[in-house]
Amino acid sequence: MTQVSSIPGAKPAASTRARGPADGPRRHRRRERLAQWLFLAPAMLYLVAFFGFPIVKNLVMGFQDYSTASLFTGQAPFAGWSNYQAIFTSGLFGKLVLNTALFTVASMLGQFVIGMALALFFNRRFPLNGLVRALLLLPWLLPMVASATVWRWMLGQDTGVVNKILEGLHVAPAGGVPWLSSVSVALFSVTLVNIWVGIPFNLVILYSGLKEIPPELYEAAALDGVGPWSRFRYITWPLLRPVVTVVVVLGFIYTVKVIDIILVVTGGGPANSSQTLAVESYQLSFKTFLFGQGAAMGNVLILVSLVFALVYLRFNRQAILTEGE
Repeated sequence: MTQVSSIPGAKPAASTRARGPADGPRRHRRRERLAQWLFLAPAMLYLVAFFGFPIVKNLVMGFQDYSTASLFTGQAPFAGWSNYQAIFTSGLFGKLVLNTALFTVASMLGQFVIGMALALFFNRRFPLNGLVRALLLLPWLLPMVASATVWRWMLGQDTGVVNKILEGLHVAPAGGVPWLSSVSVALFSVTLVNIWVGIPFNLVILYSGLKEIPPELYEAAALDGVGPWSRFRYITWPLLRPVVTVVVVLGFIYTVKVIDIILVVTGGGPANSSQTLAVESYQLSFKTFLFGQGAAMGNVLILVSLVFALVYLRFNRQAILTEGE
């Protein structure tokens, strides 16, 4: 017995056999996690380098006295909250907030309503459906500066095609509508252009969401005598809500930072009537070279976008839970 129990390696061998089946899957999971992180690493490095660093740099610049000399010396004195105090007390901030709110809400509402109507229209089968839908994507594919330049020509008071058509229909007054030079019309003009540009995005996303809804639900509802509005309210809208969330959040983030359309069409004028927070941030940084104040204005936009996204997502989640009950 003494010789059998003292065989070298007998007990460790039994222990190894006990651990073997458990250690195998564990090591396999560790290798899978390592492989996943290795595949994610390039994308994460890209995001940190080209998105994370500029955001952090902008946040820091908002608290610095950053000037053109800082571009060469790399030195920017700490300014505390003075940049934010300057933009909040400039006398123009309230008007900028109002213009941004009107521009954003009107643009998103127009884009979503028209995009939804077109998505429902193209959800039916008819000849040349794909061709017409592809043509409606052109405003989204064109460079923004090119589209805005064409619209600036079209909205010209003397030679613009829009005024020519309205005058021919006897809708516009003699001399045409001052789309670009009137304080009361300029903001509407850039909003109109932005709606035109953003309709294809809403159309594509909403149309793809409609295609995911099972057609059997509509067939069953039609057999039960449910009308079009009730089908949209109780079938289309609830099932389309996740897609609508994507459209609204991304649409807000895109619209609130629009610069190129406003700069090309009206330049923010006349008398700052079409100036927004995003345009003011650009002009503070690259026209007056007050980089610290421009960064502070950009940080305000980032904060507004984050707050809107969080509030909307939370509200949407509560609405879904309420409907589920």
